[in-house]
Amino acid sequence: MDLTQGTAEEKNRRAKKMMLWFGIVSLIMGFAGWTSAYIVSSKREDWISDLELPQAFFISTAIIILSSITYFVAKKAVGRNDQKLGTIFLLVTLALGISFIIFQFKGFSQMLENGYYFTGPTSNIKMSYVFLIAAVHIVHLVAGLISLLVVLVQQLRGKYMPGDMLGMELGATFWHFLDFLWVYLILFMYFVK
Repeated sequence: MDLTQGTAEEKNRRAKKMMLWFGIVSLIMGFAGWTSAYIVSSKREDWISDLELPQAFFISTAIIILSSITYFVAKKAVGRNDQKLGTIFLLVTLALGISFIIFQFKGFSQMLENGYYFTGPTSNIKMSYVFLIAAVHIVHLVAGLISLLVVLVQQLRGKYMPGDMLGMELGATFWHFLDFLWVYLILFMYFVK
């Protein structure tokens, strides 16, 4: 397929999708770097191998998986021209996204209560990585929430219709990526001791 062919609208759609994928690939590279450093650092003598991740991280994992399902349902509903159901599920996705962040911070609090700190004399390199990886993911999830808010506002304005849902498609793709990224990260931190 020749990417230079097609109408201006088709080229615009392809360009927007390509930019999203460039962004996603760059995020993958960043997190691959941090997880690689995590693996290399795990060979250090001061590495804590018996550390348990906070329970709140696992609850937040269930929440973000559920939010991906609700975003999927919202997109399908709008694709069937069920605008009301689409809006409801976008709102549920927003609430779940906010809940995810709340539980992430509860996880940070649990780590602090257990005496694990990001920096300082009582910190540990493993805990610093756990804090860093989770915090950077939260920053990207905030970007996902902003994207979701834009999609929600556009949905409320009646912008999306079957066959004309580019913004929602892009937002959903980014959201699902953030979901899969967190599932990978939590499994990585759980299994790489």
